[in-house]
Amino acid sequence: MFGLSRSNQSRAQFEALLSPWLDPLYASALRLTRNERNAEDLVQDTVMRAWRFFDKFQKGTNFRAWIFKILTNTFINSYRRNTRERSLQDESERQSVEASFFSADLTEQTQNPEDFLLQRVMSEDVLKAIDSLSIDFRMVVILADLQEFSYKEIAEILDVPVGTVMSRLFRGRKQLQKLLIAREEEVPNAAATIDLNAFRERKKLA
Repeated sequence: MFGLSRSNQSRAQFEALLSPWLDPLYASALRLTRNERNAEDLVQDTVMRAWRFFDKFQKGTNFRAWIFKILTNTFINSYRRNTRERSLQDESERQSVEASFFSADLTEQTQNPEDFLLQRVMSEDVLKAIDSLSIDFRMVVILADLQEFSYKEIAEILDVPVGTVMSRLFRGRKQLQKLLIAREEEVPNAAATIDLNAFRERKKLA
């Protein structure tokens, strides 16, 4: 199916590890690319690369951090330059990935990632504000506030010092707060400015 001699057991292990994170991967990809088609491409490329290098993954370690590192690296390397650029994987291989790893029930869950996020996480104003952040700040805010990675995990995912993560997150949240205040002033009937600490507490309860 992939032109790769992998055992069925290895394939089953990969699918079991991957399936809980397809929704978060897609939601994060959408915030990074700000485009549904590009988000789909980014997740597909991420899954393909993760499968290709699955033999390098150390069993028992943090698969979630590992695959998000692949997602962010793929975005930085391929999509940051030009989010309209199509993957270099040929179409038949792409279709194979879709058929193999995106089961009907899982793809159904990611058909409307906006609803998925809005129901569990935040308002549309917050999503728009996150989309307006510069890419370095946006990546850290997504990983910290949407996906709840620790500083250490984010540092490993982005391959930067923990201090850089903390600085970017502080500045990103500050920018986000300013954007939300500006939005509230622009549209008086918009939702009240969200305190990010309260937002994170709400997210834990969602």
